Amino acid sequence: MRNPENIQALTRLPIDFIGFIFYDKSPRNVGKYSSVKTPEHIQRVGVFVNADIDFIFEKIDKYQLDLIQLHGDESPKYCQQILAKASIKIIKAFRVSDSLPIELDDYEDCCTYFLFDTKAKAYGGTGKKFNWSVLEQYRGKTPFLLSGGISESDAESVKALTFDQLAGIDINSKFEIEPALKDIAKIESFLAKE
Repeated sequence: MRNPENIQALTRLPIDFIGFIFYDKSPRNVGKYSSVKTPEHIQRVGVFVNADIDFIFEKIDKYQLDLIQLHGDESPKYCQQILAKASIKIIKAFRVSDSLPIELDDYEDCCTYFLFDTKAKAYGGTGKKFNWSVLEQYRGKTPFLLSGGISESDAESVKALTFDQLAGIDINSKFEIEPALKDIAKIESFLAKE
C-alpha cells in the first residue's frame, strides 16, 4: 500500500498486518510513499524479492517494519544472515501447485511464518487460487498464511478451513480498486462474513 488516506481507512478495520511492497517490478511498489502512522496492534510487513540485505535493513528502519516477507528465491542461509543482524520476524513465501515445496523443513528454524501462494513464473501474486487440499500434506511446526486469489466469495470457504497451523490469510488483488489501492467496502464485507 502507498496511499496515506487508504492506509488510514484500512487501519480502522480489524486486521493484523498491512503490507508494503519494496520490489520495483511490482505495480504495487511503495515508490515515494512516506511512512504513515499505524496503530500499534497492526504489524507493518515489508515485502521483498531477492533484495540486498542492506536494502532490507534500510527499509526496516525507514518504515518501522515489524516483519519482512521474502517472496523470491531466498535461501535459509539468507534468512539466517538477516536474523544474525536483527531480531525481525520473517515470513517466507512459497509458490504452491500440486504439492508443497520439499524444502520447507530447511526454513523451519529461521522463519516466523510461511506463506503459501499460487505458483507462477514471475514473482508476486497471480490472483488465482491453488487447490487448498494440498495443505493437508503440511506437517511442519511453522504457522502459515494462506494467499492466492482469495476473494469476497471465499469467506465461507476460509471460515471452514481447519488446518492446525493456519495463522491467517493474505488478501490482495481481489480487494483492490487498482494496484496498491484497497477497496475498503469489499474488505469490510469480507470480514463481516468471515
